[in-house]
Amino acid sequence: AAPSPRRSIRAGLVLCPEDRKADGIVQGRSVAENIAISSRRHHSPFGIVRPAREAGTADRFIETLRIRTPSRRQDIVNLSGGNQQKVILARWLSEPDIKVLIVDEPTRGIDVGAKAEIYEILYALADKGIAIVVVSSELPEVIGISDRVLVMCEGRIAAEFQRPQFSEAALLAAALPDQTTPRFAEKA
Repeated sequence: AAPSPRRSIRAGLVLCPEDRKADGIVQGRSVAENIAISSRRHHSPFGIVRPAREAGTADRFIETLRIRTPSRRQDIVNLSGGNQQKVILARWLSEPDIKVLIVDEPTRGIDVGAKAEIYEILYALADKGIAIVVVSSELPEVIGISDRVLVMCEGRIAAEFQRPQFSEAALLAAALPDQTTPRFAEKA
């Protein structure tokens, strides 16, 4: 069968997208609805939504992830960027069989305190055995949170580094195209 978001989620592969406002949150919906949206099948046997279960799950994640919101009924657009990101993470944490979490630019546009909290969440997930794939253009972030780094250049993996080999200079050098190799064949 063709790949689909539903199949990926059921296989345990989930994504926190780069543009959380356009692709991550469901605007006009509450914090609780945004947390429950991917795991409704677990809370809704036979298609019957159980609001009390969803509320309990939302409350648990609001407390555990320290999501700053006056209520689970709060419209998600009224939360800060960092708290919106935590809601997206809570959405996937409510999935029981998550194996791989891809986070694309996980701390873009959020304050320093929220960044630290996002990193704590990612470390805790990694400690539980969940593979965390971080896509980031911020070198200090990559160096600070990664065990292994794959550097992409022109759509291909250009280099791989293990933690002891990390340095900004090495990562930048690998990310730049080789200037000695001609990009286009000369016409005769």
